Amino acid sequence: MVQVREDYIANAVGRDGAEKWLESISQVAEFEDIELVRKACYACLEIEAKPLSEDRRWGGDHNSFKVGLEMAQILVGLELDQDAIIAAILYRAVREEKMSIDFVRKEFGKSVSKLIDGVAQMAAISATHRPFHGSVLGQTQGQVDNVRKMLVTMIDDVRVVLIKLAERTCAIRAVKNSSEEKRHRVAREVFDIYAPLAHRLGIGYLKWELEDLSFRYLHTTAYMKIAKLLDERRLDRDDFIQRVTDKIKLELENAHIEGDVAGRSKHIYSIWRKMRRKNLDFSEIYDIRAFRLLVPTIPDCYAALGVVHGLWRHIPYEFDDYIANPKENGYRSLHTAVIGPEGKVMEVQIRTADMHEEAELGVCAHWRYKGTDTRNKSSSYEEKINWLRQVLEWQEEVGDVSEIAHQLSADVGADRIYVFTPDGHVVDLPNGATSVDFAYRVHTEVGHACRGAKVNGRIVPLTYPLRTGEQVQILTSNKSAPSRDWLNPSLGYIQTSRSRAKVVNWFKQQNRDSNISDGRALLEDEFRRLSIGDISYKELADQAKFASSSDMFAAIGAGDLKPTHVAHVAQKILHPKEQQLDLSFDTAKQIKKPNESNEDIRIRGVGRLLTSMANCCHPVPGDPIVGYITVGRGVSIHRQDCMNVLQLEDMEPNRIIEVSWGRSPESTYSVSIEVHAYDREGLLRDISTVLANEQINVTGINTYSDSQENTATLTIVMDIDSLDALGRVLTKIKQLPNIIEVRRKRGA
Repeated sequence: MVQVREDYIANAVGRDGAEKWLESISQVAEFEDIELVRKACYACLEIEAKPLSEDRRWGGDHNSFKVGLEMAQILVGLELDQDAIIAAILYRAVREEKMSIDFVRKEFGKSVSKLIDGVAQMAAISATHRPFHGSVLGQTQGQVDNVRKMLVTMIDDVRVVLIKLAERTCAIRAVKNSSEEKRHRVAREVFDIYAPLAHRLGIGYLKWELEDLSFRYLHTTAYMKIAKLLDERRLDRDDFIQRVTDKIKLELENAHIEGDVAGRSKHIYSIWRKMRRKNLDFSEIYDIRAFRLLVPTIPDCYAALGVVHGLWRHIPYEFDDYIANPKENGYRSLHTAVIGPEGKVMEVQIRTADMHEEAELGVCAHWRYKGTDTRNKSSSYEEKINWLRQVLEWQEEVGDVSEIAHQLSADVGADRIYVFTPDGHVVDLPNGATSVDFAYRVHTEVGHACRGAKVNGRIVPLTYPLRTGEQVQILTSNKSAPSRDWLNPSLGYIQTSRSRAKVVNWFKQQNRDSNISDGRALLEDEFRRLSIGDISYKELADQAKFASSSDMFAAIGAGDLKPTHVAHVAQKILHPKEQQLDLSFDTAKQIKKPNESNEDIRIRGVGRLLTSMANCCHPVPGDPIVGYITVGRGVSIHRQDCMNVLQLEDMEPNRIIEVSWGRSPESTYSVSIEVHAYDREGLLRDISTVLANEQINVTGINTYSDSQENTATLTIVMDIDSLDALGRVLTKIKQLPNIIEVRRKRGA
């Protein structure tokens, strides 16, 4: 990756300054016609004297010519071509209406003017952007059309979005001395839209800077605190990094592996995010020291991994092979964490030079191969462009600009699965995706008409979670209409936001009267199942933030509002003083677990002993844990990957013992349900299977059979921990064959 000296931009005054910058940039970039680049610089200089209104300035020292050079410098680092560089130089002048797009087209060609026009269209995001804590109402069709045009332009020529990323990078750098309101506004936009977009396109070169600068303005106090702590440790850290770098280089040479080794510190935003996610203090962040190994080939990557693991002890569960399983944005590398010198934990990344270029430049490393190379680089480029097409399709169906931010910032690091169509085409989906998600991924109409699925030739439920390598065939009907049950998250039909958006959109298109009728029926059915009654729908609509009960019913019928959510609101109205996890009736008795505090931990071969949670790693239920026998304080419980316990395993292995989590510390409540069904063989067995699969503890059961009606009534008493769990159990029992009705029993 190439760089241009920044001082040439800061001192770029007049034609002499432009010439010095051109001389510097020509040493690291190749141009077909350097005179055309010079002409663009001179054109900007000539119009720079035109006045600019205060509201269009970035900061007090605004200069559109210098901004253009700074944007061009970023794009040179991304290895873009001459047209993109010229477009960057001219963009701010056109944006500020100092230069017309017709002038650009006439003097610099249609390609440059089209790029500038495309970047200008992306200003639609800034015009409609708000902090995305909910949907933006009152959005005009013009705004939606602008965003759609922007997405189309991105698909036509990815250089447009790269120029826009460069422009926003310059913008957030420039607002350093602006008002707090402006800093916050620019940072919010960059953080919500452009940093995730850079990440999606794999451009680590820009992503880290956009995240750190946004974080600096949005959370100034936290940023400054972490920056100060990093600065205080800088000398010791630099000395440590140098010693480790030298050691790795020596061992690679001894193993006859060519490689470059570099050490770095973790980015400030990454540190803060990890502290928040794992509830850690700065002193507990051990991987602020990171090392990157660049080797010639993929076999060398794994050989170098062996060298690193031979030098230092590997931390369990801290190894990721993104070479065999690349991230969704194309990122490939080996990641491992080891206990290095002085017992300090280090992160080590190992990759080839090509992988590193793609990690830093992402789509930029491939765009120039479009249409000329059908091998790996072209396919990687096409994968990223296909993602942009998916965003376009998704936004066209939902029509909500605000949702773009959620789509951009979705967890791109989540595991993916890869399944096959009947024709052998590969379809990638998020981990846990179902056959319904697969159907909507193939085509919207296939999803709407989906009625069943075969996996590897065997019929499976639509809730079946797909696995990598399986072949999926969707069974469709002539009636293209999704089921409302698919929108119920407790049933597990849909796992992706894209599929849910398509189903919601289908119901939105239906007649409002039909939605009101269906929504009322769904809510009444939910209330009947949960034995909720005697409530004013008008009061319920007010509490649920709807203007009328009809609007509330329509939202339920369209899939925008879940009946379970309204049930929670009803519980709060009927029982405002209840503190039982929204599990409402006076008859619901809380079941407290005896000696709860002493039964959270089980010690193998011993039973119950005095235990305490280690302050160094703060294990929580679900974490892999291990015990250390202390002197006088019983057993100290640590996470298995805790640095302290890993050291103790080497020093005092006889004091390390196996432990496991005991019963869940959460409270449960005794609830009775009534099942009415046509009697059949295996009915009780099937109901018991549902309860067992949901891990429900049954404390009592009573059955009554009516031989004349051939029906059976079952009253089941069980322990439930939440209203959601109760709703899920009732729904799954209702789906069994021969079930007439299942509901919660009031007053029992």
